[in-house]
Amino acid sequence: MPLSPLTTRQSRWARYWMTLALLGLLLFLVGVEPDFIGMDRSPVVGFVQIGVWLVGLGLLLLSGTLAVRVIRNGHPNSLRADIGLRLVATGYVLAAVASLADFISIGAHRMPFVYFGPVQTLGLVIGIVTSLLGVALYWPYSAHRTQPQDAGSGGPLLAGSSGD
Repeated sequence: MPLSPLTTRQSRWARYWMTLALLGLLLFLVGVEPDFIGMDRSPVVGFVQIGVWLVGLGLLLLSGTLAVRVIRNGHPNSLRADIGLRLVATGYVLAAVASLADFISIGAHRMPFVYFGPVQTLGLVIGIVTSLLGVALYWPYSAHRTQPQDAGSGGPLLAGSSGD
């Protein structure tokens, strides 16, 4: 079923959510690299910095998912779309747990010697990629499928029928 065009109100909401997604991306980038805006005051990664990038990532994923929901234009969710929504949430939880591993005492370093290491970085990247894959799966699929034409017969053969 092809997607119907968006109304003016729906276009406005989609633009609003995408603007918030860009704001979330900016906040995420500032959290990951505070020197981006001249705020790198510490050689280590702290709790506030991790909190900033997690809030930015959450805003990015939530507003991106809501923008895609507007673009879906009321079409019911398919199994693919439901899996996509769950992957978005799972990826965010993965990214949050990997980022906060030392603070919630499942990491290799204990307070006050917290260190954002390569395993935590890998966990953050895997969480982000999982979430983005989820948004891609949630995107509406509107390709037109054509029915294959059987040469000569009126349709496909049923199991157990002879073609005569």
